[in-house]
Amino acid sequence: MMNDTYLYPYSSAEARERDELPLWRESHKANIACRNAIEDAIRQNFDGMHLDKNCLTPVLDEYGYKRTAWVLANTLHELKWDGRFGHANKQWAERACIPTDLNHNSDFVVRSHPAVLDGFVTFYRKAVQALNLFGAEHCVSDRAEQDYTGKVLVLSPEALREQYWSQENQLWYARSGFGYEPHSSGRAVFATCLSDGETARWNREDFIGVLDKKYLPDWAREKLEEMMTQEQTDAPTMGGMKMK
Repeated sequence: MMNDTYLYPYSSAEARERDELPLWRESHKANIACRNAIEDAIRQNFDGMHLDKNCLTPVLDEYGYKRTAWVLANTLHELKWDGRFGHANKQWAERACIPTDLNHNSDFVVRSHPAVLDGFVTFYRKAVQALNLFGAEHCVSDRAEQDYTGKVLVLSPEALREQYWSQENQLWYARSGFGYEPHSSGRAVFATCLSDGETARWNREDFIGVLDKKYLPDWAREKLEEMMTQEQTDAPTMGGMKMK
């Protein structure tokens, strides 16, 4: 059964300032429990020479991708001096924004042998890659300078519940909002999901960026053309002429 405890993204000090200590405490307990589950999975699936790749499954089933990544990245942050972790895994961990919590980060460091744990991290990264999600590498450069108006945006998986992690749920057509322009004080972006036509309000930071056109799937291109055609049909008229 999935542990659905909210993954709290701030330190205990920040939680105190935000009057959210109960949320932090519950999340911290879940982090420690996830650490224990990883250690158990490694202990049960390592034969002294090889780590069974299926060791990851029970951890993901109970704690999901997000918390598992949180615990693994925190562990590599805390043990960054250890040369037994591979360079690629260390780079992956560095991209995770784990808040510094001097009295608590060590509480959920995985205590398995680093060389074996490194294999577990690799299994995790491959499992995420197998989901075939869009990432920053699929977006045009300079996200901070991009105007989102009328563009196909890539929604970050972090903004979605894990059961909705798919390319279909990541592609959104930006329609309006104060967060369209890169240096606007507003953050709201109103967009329509290309796969099912749902319209929702997001914040600019919920999106990884603007999808590079060369990565736009055929199904999404068809949906986009339908939406743009509908926009032209619905455009207000004046004197028998379409208003631009």
